[in-house]
Amino acid sequence: MPTGPASGTVHGARRGPGNGPSNPGKRRLGVMGGTFDPIHHGHLVAASEVAAQFHLDEVVFVPTGQPWQKTDRKVTPAEDRYLMTVIATAENPQFSVSRIDIDRGGPTYTTDTLRDLSALNPDTDIFFITGADALGQILTWRYTEELFSLAHFIGVTRPGHTLADPGLPEGGVSLVEVPALAISSTDCRARVANGAPVWYLVPDGVVRYIDKRELYRGE
Repeated sequence: MPTGPASGTVHGARRGPGNGPSNPGKRRLGVMGGTFDPIHHGHLVAASEVAAQFHLDEVVFVPTGQPWQKTDRKVTPAEDRYLMTVIATAENPQFSVSRIDIDRGGPTYTTDTLRDLSALNPDTDIFFITGADALGQILTWRYTEELFSLAHFIGVTRPGHTLADPGLPEGGVSLVEVPALAISSTDCRARVANGAPVWYLVPDGVVRYIDKRELYRGE
C-alpha cells in the first residue's frame, strides 16, 4: 500500500469516520493491503489510527502476491514480506495477517482481495485502508466500478497536504489524518542498500529479519 499520505477535500471524500457505513451489530473489518517491502512504522500507525477512529474490530494486513503496478522493480519474495508483516504486527491483538493474495497466485488486484475477504467474512462491513495518494490512481485499478460496492475506502492523510480531485463516488471514501511520519519502504530499502541503519523506522524484529536474510543488499 502506498503510504506517502496526502490530504485535502476531494469529490466524494470526507474527513473522519462520519462518512463510513454504520450498521449496528455488524462486524467492522479493516483491510490494509500493500507490498510491505518492508513494512514500517508508518503502516502500523496508520492502521492503528484508522482502527480507533472507525471503531474497527480488527485490521487484517494483506501482503500482495505479485503487485501488478510494480513490474518496474525487483520485489522481495512474498514469503519474506509475509513473515516481516507477521513479525511487525504480532504484538497488537487487533492486527492479523492474511496470506489470501499470496496463496491465490498471479497478479494481485484489490478487487480480488475484497471479493475473497467478503466471502470469508459474511455480515461484515469492510474498510479498505490506503494512502490517500493512491486514491488519485484508484480509477485506473481493475474493476473500479465494483470496488466501492465491496468496501468503504479510507485514505490516510497528513495535515495540510492537498489531493487533486480524482472524481471518486460520493460517499465512497473518507479521509483520516495521522501523524506525519516521513517513512517509506523505498527509503528503507535504499538505507539498507547503502549500509545505513533502519532502526526505529521499522519494528525491531523486522530489522533483525532483514539482517538475517540479507535483504535489500546491493539494490
